[in-house]
Amino acid sequence: QVQLVESGGGLVQAGGSLRLSCAASGRTFSIYPMGWFRQPPGKEREFVAAISWKGGYTDYADSVKGRFTISRDNAKNTVYLQMSSLKPEDTAVYYCAAGSVRYGPGSENFREYDYWGQGTQVTVSS
Repeated sequence: QVQLVESGGGLVQAGGSLRLSCAASGRTFSIYPMGWFRQPPGKEREFVAAISWKGGYTDYADSVKGRFTISRDNAKNTVYLQMSSLKPEDTAVYYCAAGSVRYGPGSENFREYDYWGQGTQVTVSS
């Protein structure tokens, strides 16, 4: 089965940076798009960023554009989320997800992802 393991979360002050990693195993990582979602306290899960299977196309939520960067290393079966200029409202559990469409561009729709990691907590203090 596909396994996704996130790491890199933690506590950071507003204005700081963190890099999340998500290591994948169990299927051919390089032919599927990947995404990051987050769930703030008391709120529903929301889209953060997506990246196409080859990495040439990326998409971001408006709330993180210009501050977050998604990337992938297909040789390492890993997707990253570099987060900068963090704000308290970025506090959430962050999940990586593997897309269900081979050679796809990625999607903002969580229904187009069929595997999810366990999540990693990011807390931004003011």
